[in-house]
Amino acid sequence: MKTNSKKLVTSAMLIAIAVVLSLFTPFNLPFGGGITLASCLPIILIAFMYGTKFGLFSAFIFSLLQMVTGMNTVASFFLPGDSQMVLWRAVCVCLLDYVAAYTVLGFGGIFKNKLKNHILEITIGSVFALLLRYVVHIISGAVFFGAWAEWFFTQEGFYKIGESILTTFSDASLSLVYSVFYNGLYMMPEIIITAVIAPVIYKILSSSKTIN
Repeated sequence: MKTNSKKLVTSAMLIAIAVVLSLFTPFNLPFGGGITLASCLPIILIAFMYGTKFGLFSAFIFSLLQMVTGMNTVASFFLPGDSQMVLWRAVCVCLLDYVAAYTVLGFGGIFKNKLKNHILEITIGSVFALLLRYVVHIISGAVFFGAWAEWFFTQEGFYKIGESILTTFSDASLSLVYSVFYNGLYMMPEIIITAVIAPVIYKILSSSKTIN
């Protein structure tokens, strides 16, 4: 019973830290998404410490909290205006960009005890979990936001590469390229930041016997 209580308390603290970190976004994109201070790492730590099953549950809770803290964006899908979507599309976007995209962070611990080096395991696990999140965002963006592709690639700063992309791709392929590009603008830095910070945090926690 003590072990379960410790798991719950530790996980609750890490989820709370993850939520706070997610509120600090030095870089934000106009249609959602931004670079945070490795806000996904606390959830990955939960998965690494307590296993995938517990990690997925914690990540699911985090996904719901992300939806709450991002309520302004979520609400825009449903309220009248230019951003309004058909109800089923809005629900699907929420399920993909929030619930699925953050729940997959629970897979961040699947490499534990597989490589005989915990620092390497949590680093690779962090990259793997965030790549899964990136893939989910790509799917959502390609399916539900692909209509913005042409406009996006004609904006100032993207003109040269945008012109090349627009002459090479069209329709579904253009939507996919747009989603890979758009979501990569914040997900790739997020992956790099987390991969760099993960081993440092692990060393600190392992030296204090908080994690093993």
